[in-house]
Amino acid sequence: MAGVGGRAPLGFKRWLSSSAPAPRVCVVGSGPAGFYTAQHILKHHGGARVDIYEKLPVPFGLVRFGVAPDHPEVKNVINAFTQTARSERCAYYGNVTVGRDVTVAELRQAYHAVVLSYGAEDNRVLGIPGENLSGVYSARAFVGWYNGLPENRDLKPDLSCETALILGHGNVALDVARILLSPLHLLRKTDITDSSLAALACSKVKRVWLVGRRGPLQVAFTIKELREMINLPGARPVLNPADFTGLENAIKDAPRPRKRLTELLIKTALEKPGEKMMEAQAAAAQAAAPREWGLKFQRSPQEVLPTADGRRARGIRMALTRLEGLGDSAKAVPTGDVEELECGLVLSSIGYRSLPLDPAVPFDTQRGVIPNSSGRVEGVPGLYCSGWVKRGPTGVIITTMNDSFDTAQSVLEDLQLGVLDVSTSREGFGAVESILHSRGVRPVSFSDWEKIDAAEVARGKAAGKPREKIVDPQEMLRLISH
Repeated sequence: MAGVGGRAPLGFKRWLSSSAPAPRVCVVGSGPAGFYTAQHILKHHGGARVDIYEKLPVPFGLVRFGVAPDHPEVKNVINAFTQTARSERCAYYGNVTVGRDVTVAELRQAYHAVVLSYGAEDNRVLGIPGENLSGVYSARAFVGWYNGLPENRDLKPDLSCETALILGHGNVALDVARILLSPLHLLRKTDITDSSLAALACSKVKRVWLVGRRGPLQVAFTIKELREMINLPGARPVLNPADFTGLENAIKDAPRPRKRLTELLIKTALEKPGEKMMEAQAAAAQAAAPREWGLKFQRSPQEVLPTADGRRARGIRMALTRLEGLGDSAKAVPTGDVEELECGLVLSSIGYRSLPLDPAVPFDTQRGVIPNSSGRVEGVPGLYCSGWVKRGPTGVIITTMNDSFDTAQSVLEDLQLGVLDVSTSREGFGAVESILHSRGVRPVSFSDWEKIDAAEVARGKAAGKPREKIVDPQEMLRLISH
């Protein structure tokens, strides 16, 4: 593999014949960041041993719990991660919460290097009145609910209203809108959880508005997700032509992805139904669509409005904004005007947020990241970070892959240059195992996970889906006789 960021991979085949102790590396978190970091170290160092720790019994992080159920192709990276986990120099220990069951200081005693790749397990809050009313949820919790994340299994979102409003114009916002409006026969073929499928079958939601503070040129979603939404059977897009007129000139010199995305928005908004004979039938089908979705721009949430009894959301008050500046750096400034919109379901999709793991680890609460340079944690030699906790919760799996390779490269360089002292051997899991045992914690191995995986696939097969996820960690542990 080519070097990352211009850095050539370092060869470590000499370790195979060397009598020096094998470097022991610990990775905290088994999502894409953790697995890609482990993969790169194992590939470019012939002697390193890597142990991956995960707080849940099951691996793969947001590939399992974040990627939409109707995007199975995105989950194919699990095959590569499985190969990494099966390597004789790699081990997986699930059901271990670092910071509680074992501290970072204890891991640093047991390993030559510790890489924190635990992602973003919280969400940004709106900070407005009414956001704690019944009927208001974070998109992160809603995604976790339909994807079987144990902590969100009892969410029970109220889908009894006709209009839902999603705050945010990113891919997660489109995922949530698509799941809310998708025909059931499409969802039944996915690995969406049984209980969320049952709830969606009773859903009364037939209109979804996606609201953003800025304009069409600043949306964060990508063209693939937009196209899926536009082509969703039984749902028609409702875009206001006034939002898109005159944008052709503004995108003349825009980067190609932004240009293509905006052109598709313009085409969808301005095309008159039945303009071309070929499209007459499609237009008729769209007109008859029982469900609809739309984008609203330059609106910033001020307050979630309560029902008369003060318990539930009945709508939202938004400040209208104007844009100052151009392109991605444009800022939304309130105009002084406000608008109210009725909706019984509000989903906030304004970003994920990392949390500090352990008092021993520096953390920038403002930015929600661990302060670092190329993945080297500032002021703590031998401690590294990769993925969202390193750079913030942005980008797709490929972004995280490159970012993790970059951190892995820093670890390899520090091994090569002697920054990491491997002259003394470290016990690795041997030391951690006794700590966990003394605290009554039983780790889950990768072969344990494969038993859970087989059970899920078997249950899914019976229901005609790829798998039926087990959502209760206690049931997972019972299954492997823990």
